[in-house]
Amino acid sequence: MPRYAFLIEYFGAPFNGWQRQDSQPTVQQAIEEAIGKIEPAEPRIAAAGRTDTGVHATGQVAHADLTRPWTPYRLQEAVNYHLKPHPVAVTACALVDEDFHARFSARERRYTFRVVSRRAPVVIDAGRVWQVRQPLDLEAMRQGAAALIGTHDFTTFRASLCQAKSPVKSLDEISIEEVDYPAGREFRFHLRARSFLHNQVRSIVGTLERVGAGAWPSERVADSLAARDRAACGPVSPPQGLSLTGVGYPSDPFNR
Repeated sequence: MPRYAFLIEYFGAPFNGWQRQDSQPTVQQAIEEAIGKIEPAEPRIAAAGRTDTGVHATGQVAHADLTRPWTPYRLQEAVNYHLKPHPVAVTACALVDEDFHARFSARERRYTFRVVSRRAPVVIDAGRVWQVRQPLDLEAMRQGAAALIGTHDFTTFRASLCQAKSPVKSLDEISIEEVDYPAGREFRFHLRARSFLHNQVRSIVGTLERVGAGAWPSERVADSLAARDRAACGPVSPPQGLSLTGVGYPSDPFNR
C-alpha cells in the first residue's frame, strides 16, 4: 500500500479541532471522507499535531496509506475536489517511504499567534486574530519571553487535561515581531519546538500579553515558570489567533 504525505491548510473556526470525534465536525473527518470518495474504503490519516477547536493551520502535515498508486498531483487535485465546501485544502502531496510518519518522524513544530491591538473592531481578520484594545510593549514581551527559551518544566503553561507523560519540554524559539495594521498594530508570536504541551502556546501568549499591557512586570514570567503551578499562569489566549505554520522533518517530503 503506497503511503502519501499531505501538506494541509485549514480555517479552524467551523471545526471541533483536528482529531475525529463522534457527532462533531473535525478536520480529520473532512479529509478522510474526501479521500474515501476515491478509495474503496475510507482511510485513517495521522497528523503531525492535533490542533484544538478554532485553531488554524497553514503547514499541517498528515499521511495516509492508499490501496493503489497515484501521481501526487492527481491525488492532490482529487482530494481538493472532494473537500469542497470545507475550508480545507491540500497544498502539496508526495509519495513517501513506508517508514515516514507525520507525527513520529517530525523533528519540530512551528506555530504563529497573531494579536491585533486597536480600538475599532477587527473585520477583515475576524476569526483569525486575537484582538486586544490596549497598546502592547514589544520589548517588555520579548524580555518576558526570553525566560521561557530552553528546556524547562512547563507545568505552569500546561492545560490541566494535558495527556503528555512529562511537562518538561525544550522551547527552541520565541520571537515576537510588531508590524503595521490598519488603525492599530499587529504582534506576531513565532514559537518553535520539537513538540508542545496541550495549550502551551496559548498559555504563553496569554501571559506575555499581560506583560505587554503593563499588568505584569516582565520578571514575573520567570517566576511563573519556576512556580510549576497552573495557577501562576496568565489568562489563556483564545484559539482563533493561533496557526500551525510548519512541521520539520530530517528530509522535507515535499521538496525531494
